[in-house]
Amino acid sequence: MHAFWIALFAVPALFWTTHGLKVAYGALRLPWLKDFAPAADAVCPRVSLLFAARDEEEKLPRALATMVAIDYPNLEIIAVDDRSVDATGRILDEFAAKHPQLRVIHLLELPPGWLGKPHALQKAYEASTGEWLVFTDADVMFQSDALRRVASLLCARHLDHLALLGDVHRNGFWDNVLITFFGMSFQLVIDLNQVSNPNSRTYVGVGAFQMLKRSAYEACGTHRRLAMEVIDDMKLGKLVKQGGFSSGVAVAQNAVSVEWHMGLNNLVKGLEKNFFAAAGFRLSAVASQIGGLLLFNVLPFAGLLFGTGWVRALAVISVLIAVCFHLGGDIVMRVSPLYSLTLPLAALVFSYILLRSTVITLRQGGIYWRGTFYKLEELRRGLV
Repeated sequence: MHAFWIALFAVPALFWTTHGLKVAYGALRLPWLKDFAPAADAVCPRVSLLFAARDEEEKLPRALATMVAIDYPNLEIIAVDDRSVDATGRILDEFAAKHPQLRVIHLLELPPGWLGKPHALQKAYEASTGEWLVFTDADVMFQSDALRRVASLLCARHLDHLALLGDVHRNGFWDNVLITFFGMSFQLVIDLNQVSNPNSRTYVGVGAFQMLKRSAYEACGTHRRLAMEVIDDMKLGKLVKQGGFSSGVAVAQNAVSVEWHMGLNNLVKGLEKNFFAAAGFRLSAVASQIGGLLLFNVLPFAGLLFGTGWVRALAVISVLIAVCFHLGGDIVMRVSPLYSLTLPLAALVFSYILLRSTVITLRQGGIYWRGTFYKLEELRRGLV
C-alpha cells in the first residue's frame, strides 16, 4: 500500500519537473508588446477592428472611449449590435456620430445554424475593408499605441496571426484567486511558446485580441467555419494553424485589458456555457480534466501536510515548482505573491465550475447564450 502512495505522488512530481519546467521556460521567451516600438505611419497597414455587442450598456462606453482614441493612421472600427434589448445600440450610434472611423451594424434576428457571436463577427468581417482584421470584445480597452506596437511585432516576427495576453481587471479576493489560476492553467495546457513552432500542432486564440491577415482568415473559411462553435476565439486559432499560417502569442499586459466576470458568483455563472464546451462536450474529457486538476494541484498539498517519507518528499517537489510557476503569473499580473498559495483552493473551485457546467448543459440539453437556446446535438455537430 505504501508503494501505491509513492507511485501516486510521483505522477505530479514528474509532471511538474518535466512539463511544468518546460512550459515555464517557454513562457519566459514569449515576446512582450512593450518591447516593440510603435510603428511609423508608412508601415501601418489598413486594420479593421471588429467586435460584437449584446446588452453591453454597462461596460461598453469605457471600452469604446479607448477604441476611438487609438492612435493608428489607417483604422476602421466595425461594431455589431447583436439584437440588444438595452441601450447598447443607442450608445454605439452616439459614438459613431462623433467618430467617423466607427461604423455600426444593427442585427435584429439570428438565422438558423448560427450562434449569435460568430454570426455577428461574420457580418462585421463582411462590412470590413482592412488588410488585417482584429477580433475583440465589447468590453476590451486599448492603450492608444497598442496597434502601432502590434504592427511592429507582426513585421519583426513575420506572423499571419497574433493573439495577445492582456490584463484582466480584478476586484477582490476571488477574482485574483481564480483569474491567476486560470492564467496558469491556460499556459500549462497550451504551452504558449509552441504556438509559433510550425512543426507543432499547438494553437491559441484569445477573445480579447487576435489579429490576422484578411487573406489568411478567408483561406480558413471565415467565421462560417465557426458558426456553431462556443469557444470560437480558440478555434479560430486552430483553423489558422491547420491552414499552415504562422501564428504567435505575446504578452500585452495593460496595452489590452478587459473587465471579466466580477466576483465568485458571476465568475461561476459566466463560465457556465464555456467549460463543458471546452471539453468538447465529452464526459471522458471532463473526468480527465477534473482528475488532472486534483492530481496536480490539490494532492501534492495534501501530501505536504499529511504525508511522510518519500510521499512528503515528492509532494515538496510538486508544491515548490507549482507555487513558483503560479508566482511567475502573479508577477506578470501584478498581484500579491501570496496568491500562489491559493493554488489548491482555485483548483477545487474550477473543478466545481467544470462539473456544474457539465451537469447544467446535460440537464438542459444545450446552452443559453445571448438570449438564445442551442441544442446540445447541434453544438456537437458544429465542433471544429
